[in-house]
Amino acid sequence: MPANAYDQLCDHVREVSLLTSTESTLSWDQETYMPAKALAFRARQMSWLSGKAHAQATGRMMQKLLVQASESKLNDAKQAANVRVMTEEHERNAKIPNRLVIEESELTAHAKHAWVEARKKSDFSGFAPHLEKLLGIARRKADLWGYADEPYDALLHTYERGTRTREVAALFSKLKPELTEIARAAVARGKRVKPNLLRGNYPVAKQQQLNAEIAASIGFDFEAGRIDTTAHPFCTTLGPRDIRLTTRYDEKDFTSSLFGVLHESGHGLYEQGLPEDDFGLPSGRACSLGIHESQSRLWENHVGRSTSFWQKWLPRAAEIFPNLRKIKLEDFMATINRSEYSFIRVEADEATYDLHILLRFEIERRMVNGDLPVADVPEAWNALFTEMFGMTPPDAAHGCLQDIHWSMGGLGYFATYTLGNLNAAQLFATARKQKRIAAGIEKADYAPLLAWLRNNVHSLGGATLPGDIMQHATGKATDARHHLKHLRERFVG
Repeated sequence: MPANAYDQLCDHVREVSLLTSTESTLSWDQETYMPAKALAFRARQMSWLSGKAHAQATGRMMQKLLVQASESKLNDAKQAANVRVMTEEHERNAKIPNRLVIEESELTAHAKHAWVEARKKSDFSGFAPHLEKLLGIARRKADLWGYADEPYDALLHTYERGTRTREVAALFSKLKPELTEIARAAVARGKRVKPNLLRGNYPVAKQQQLNAEIAASIGFDFEAGRIDTTAHPFCTTLGPRDIRLTTRYDEKDFTSSLFGVLHESGHGLYEQGLPEDDFGLPSGRACSLGIHESQSRLWENHVGRSTSFWQKWLPRAAEIFPNLRKIKLEDFMATINRSEYSFIRVEADEATYDLHILLRFEIERRMVNGDLPVADVPEAWNALFTEMFGMTPPDAAHGCLQDIHWSMGGLGYFATYTLGNLNAAQLFATARKQKRIAAGIEKADYAPLLAWLRNNVHSLGGATLPGDIMQHATGKATDARHHLKHLRERFVG
């Protein structure tokens, strides 16, 4: 038996994490191996688990243990932070009735399946009723939680604690002209680069071989994780040493899956670096999606698209894929960092990527706040895309149906991608000031960089705010100038 109130509270919270991690396992299986006819029963399984977890996390026992722990003598700052965050989360979660949690879980199970089918057919009408229901739930939750300025505040808080919508909107408004200018210059420069230089024959099995070698080289532990195939790449945590990555393959372009794996490996490295003994507690989970995304973007872009990285890995890639043997490093680098406007966010280059996020933030904010009916989303999306990119999506699959997030109930999510880009550039710039890390990067030895991230980001867990982690790691709050400087140096010259 636990000796004190804090230990009893932690045991109770860890029991909740057993339920939520089991639900995550079923969700991962649904995205990877589950047969289509199993959907209805899977939805029931997941909604049952969601309801049980929510009931246990908000019940009288949880409330009692929180009060006892708060009134007891705690050993250190980490325990105090855990109690504070668990109390805040309990107060927030308790406002949501259990029936709404169960309803949302079952809806998302069906909505994800509907999204996959609608995307295949490029038929927004097949997904629209599901989005309407999920949007209704999101608004109900926002009303129950309460918000400072607008309903979107409540949803954004779920993913980026301590952040207000108006702050993000002001930041994006300031960034938009500079990002637009950089993108325009980068795209113009990219027109001088051959777009199909790397097109060739890349069997999936050989792509998997190279991807695994590279993921392992940057520190991903395959005894505590694996890579599988899905329609939309993601990383999910099923347990403290069970991190699942996914990617998708193009047999004409090996870089599509590779950069997907580098991105998801960045997420995976963060999850593998969290304190194992604290799994289920705030101190044993990621701080925010903006911090999480900083890890994936750092490894995918600042490391994976650098010359020093490919000085090591291009010869190895050429051993596996013979058609790469005649390609010079300089031409290879120009190709993988070539910029062009793209309809698809996950295929966008660094120079144009943030524009995709600014578009989604605006569309999503208008939907949540009731200014944009679901039926009008495709038209609004296309109009804004045309304004920002100078071209119109040819169909819904290349427009508003391309992302999985809404089908998962992930409204309030997209802003964290650009916040992650800003954080990534700032963290990488700070780490490189250390001579050992800089020397390691030049030799494609990333152990010193990973150790720095473990000490300054991963090990801190989620018992603090994202701004505090950036302050701790870099000495400053998140500052966009590092990201803009990086983009100009790489894409503008």
